[in-house]
Amino acid sequence: MSIGWNDNAPIYRQLKERVIGMLLDGLLKPGDALPSVRQVAADYQLNPITVSRAYQELVDEVLVEKRRGLGMYVTEGARDKLLASERDRFIREEWPAMLERIRRLGLDVDQLLRAAQPGGQL
Repeated sequence: MSIGWNDNAPIYRQLKERVIGMLLDGLLKPGDALPSVRQVAADYQLNPITVSRAYQELVDEVLVEKRRGLGMYVTEGARDKLLASERDRFIREEWPAMLERIRRLGLDVDQLLRAAQPGGQL
């Protein structure tokens, strides 16, 4: 798997967001081990310090835990915690702009629901 890094954010944050995406998508479950820092650094040609920083932020947010001599593991309830915080952030930060755009375009709920259906159109 090839990962393309962008210049808009530090690589450690992008790596952290990829792990968060895997948690939200259910690809990583409670008790699952994360790949080792060395393995991720080698696979994606990153500095191990970059990987460690991403992992440390996940530890700080209690999404993963360090097990001495064993590695990093997804904590129980990590996905639920992420879902709650991501939903809250969406409602506070993203939804108001989307709602304003919907109003400006004169769209209504029925139109949006029709468009959301497979093959749906406005």
